[in-house]
Amino acid sequence: MLLEKRKDGRVTFENGLKTYMMAIDGTWRRDCRLEDVSDAGGKLTVLGSIERLQLQEFFLLLSSTGLAYRRCELAWINGDQIGVNFIKKPIKKTHRPVRWAEPETERA
Repeated sequence: MLLEKRKDGRVTFENGLKTYMMAIDGTWRRDCRLEDVSDAGGKLTVLGSIERLQLQEFFLLLSSTGLAYRRCELAWINGDQIGVNFIKKPIKKTHRPVRWAEPETERA
């Protein structure tokens, strides 16, 4: 029996969710299925060869247009399945938009 080492809650997809892996520089892309996911990472089944791919860091595209994605780093490989950790950017403070004063109108 395997012990669950993950501390995060995990969502498992019964048939896997169709996603794509893509190199940071866009030189390769692979179809894959997201088997499970948490806030910290996930498990993917890769459809196609991953030989000779730079997997240290890549994007996981959650939509075919690439508008929804997560930046990932490789955690482990077991056959056609890989584990990924999501790379989180530090949260930057956003500045409020500058509000320009309305120009004064000339009074008669």
